[in-house]
Amino acid sequence: MRFSPTGDEGFPELYEQLLGQARRALSKERVDHTLSPTALVHEAYLRLGPDGSGTFHGRAHFLAVAAAAMRHILVDHARARGRDKRGGGWIRVELDESLPLNDQGLDRALILNDLLERLTRVDDDAAMITQMRFFASMTEEEIAEEMGRSSRWVRKQWAFARQWLRARLEEAGPTA
Repeated sequence: MRFSPTGDEGFPELYEQLLGQARRALSKERVDHTLSPTALVHEAYLRLGPDGSGTFHGRAHFLAVAAAAMRHILVDHARARGRDKRGGGWIRVELDESLPLNDQGLDRALILNDLLERLTRVDDDAAMITQMRFFASMTEEEIAEEMGRSSRWVRKQWAFARQWLRARLEEAGPTA
């Protein structure tokens, strides 16, 4: 099954869902942040294909790709702000789905992005679930529905992802 977000009659609902995800992702950002939720959604949409004609295998695939695009935009934004994520003191990263995207949160977003890229090579589903939890603020039930899987399966994958992430953070030592 092919899915086109522009051809879907439910596009206004899909757009509102993306806008809600962007609002949650930016809700803890500083007041004078240059990215608005609308700008984040529009930039993500442009990255998916300049004319919106990307090929997706379904709504869940589209939402996962959109969450990845939002993640990359936030990471690019953090890098553009001139953050030196490896210099100076190390930052302790707690595994908290409500990752605040203030100055410290942007640094955490960079660290999490690096870990997600590594996790993708190990288990793509676990990385997708982590991405949906952190960057799209989706619940296990929402993820299960979007991926067409059971909540139990999502819980198991999420538990694996958390364990894997914690192990990588412990390998980096107390400074990560």
